[in-house]
Amino acid sequence: MRLIPAPDYPNAAMVIADQLAQSESAHRRLLVYVGAPWCEPCQHFHKAAEAGELDAVFPDLDLLVFDSERDNVRLFQAGYVSKYIPLFVVPNPDGRSSGKHIEGGIKGDGAVKQLTPRLKELLGN
Repeated sequence: MRLIPAPDYPNAAMVIADQLAQSESAHRRLLVYVGAPWCEPCQHFHKAAEAGELDAVFPDLDLLVFDSERDNVRLFQAGYVSKYIPLFVVPNPDGRSSGKHIEGGIKGDGAVKQLTPRLKELLGN
């Protein structure tokens, strides 16, 4: 699993479409991942991903990482809307949201364990 910080460019759809093309050319899958520094499930997930704890489960997955507070407006313009974070979305080729997503997670040490099967289902694993 690779965490890829989203570039600070006003058009989120363009950023996402570009990364989707790069990921696909490397035979990898891409999800848009929206979190926030204050989000406890996001913190647990991000820490596990950075530590390589999810590499065996998602060896070919790229996560394009956005911050919900910093990137909210540009994500909204590209159709990435949710009530809860973390948000994981399958992007369309044009970079806009496909509508296929999962959102929210539990607090505490079980956050990663709770998110993992939901991500597998989203990816069709």
